[in-house]
Amino acid sequence: MKEISFAAGECFFTVLWLLARLIVWIRNRRIDWKREAMLMLIYVNLAVIIRFSFFPMERSGGRIQPLLFDPGSVFPFDVNLVPFVHMRDYVSDRAELMNFIGNIAMYIPSGIILPVVYTKLDSFPKTVAAGALICLCVEILQLPLFVRVSDVDDIIMNVTGVIIGWCIYALAGLGAKLIHRCLKGER
Repeated sequence: MKEISFAAGECFFTVLWLLARLIVWIRNRRIDWKREAMLMLIYVNLAVIIRFSFFPMERSGGRIQPLLFDPGSVFPFDVNLVPFVHMRDYVSDRAELMNFIGNIAMYIPSGIILPVVYTKLDSFPKTVAAGALICLCVEILQLPLFVRVSDVDDIIMNVTGVIIGWCIYALAGLGAKLIHRCLKGER
C-alpha cells in the first residue's frame, strides 16, 4: 500500500498545471499576465476540489490524512451508478449532511469562475456541461482508489453546485447591468 500525502498530491497537481501553462506560453511565444491571473482562479478551484475529493475529511494530529493507494485492491472498481441508493449510508446525520452540503458547495465556485474565465462558456448549458465534465473526470480519477467511491450521487450534487454557481454569476451580471443603467440615468 502506498500513501500519498496531501502536500505531494498538491505538488503533483501544481507541476502538471505549470507544465501545461509552460506549453501554452511556448506555443504563444508570450505570457498574458492578465489571463494567467484569471486562470489562477481555476487553479485554486481545482486544488480545493482535489483536496476534498481525494483526501479524507478527517484529520489526524491536525494534519490532512494521506491518500491510500493499493495497486492490488484496484479491481473491482467501487462504483455506484444507481442514484440516491447510498445517500443515507453515513455513520451519523451530521456526516450525511456534510457530504450533501460539501458536494454541492465545492462546485459552486466552478459555476461562477468557468464563465468568467472562459468567455466561450457564455451560456447556462455550456457552463453546466463543462462543470459536469470536471465532475465526471474527478469520479473517473477516483476509480483506482479503493478508499474512495465513484458515485453518481456525487456527480448529481456537484452539478447542482455548478448550477447554483452559474445562477449567482447570472444574478451578479444582471445586478451589474442594472447599476450601470442607473448610473447612466437610463430606465
